Amino acid sequence: MGVFDIVFIAIGLAMDAAAVSLAAAASGFAGNGRAVFRLAFHFGLFQFLMPVLGWGLGVGFVSYVRAVDHWIAFGLLAFVGGRMIMAGFSDDTEAIVKDPSRGMTMVILSIATSIDALAVGLSLAMMDINIWYPAVIIGMITAGLSLLAIAAGKRLGALVGKRMEILGGVVLICIGLRILVSELLAGA
Repeated sequence: MGVFDIVFIAIGLAMDAAAVSLAAAASGFAGNGRAVFRLAFHFGLFQFLMPVLGWGLGVGFVSYVRAVDHWIAFGLLAFVGGRMIMAGFSDDTEAIVKDPSRGMTMVILSIATSIDALAVGLSLAMMDINIWYPAVIIGMITAGLSLLAIAAGKRLGALVGKRMEILGGVVLICIGLRILVSELLAGA
């Protein structure tokens, strides 16, 4: 497998994380450098770790997870997206949803957007490809695209305002639905 193949795989895997980064920034949750770093770092880290985990686990466990990974990703993204929508409709100054760049919300989003990378790691193991080089490339590209998406999301959020949280939540739910539907249609 050549470097271009790995880069294209990495870009494909990074799209969900980039979309979530855009939604988080547009919703006003990436307002400072620490939040930007946390989003890009965690998405890049999980996209690096999940192929390594998939590569190391072997066929038995990953085939079990593969059967439900799309449901897990959908459930996690729908949960966080629903909370963002509720916060967007809230008139309270306190947000109902926590900052998605912190705590368990960040971990949930990182897992939800990187589950596909687990299967990629398994595929690379079956092709007898050393996992470290592709995993580093996947992580770096994900972090870089997340940073670009955050920059775009900040501009979009500044134009639309607080109600961007509603759109951000809808985007997360749509990403989850896309993952779910594409997997269900592929299995049909």
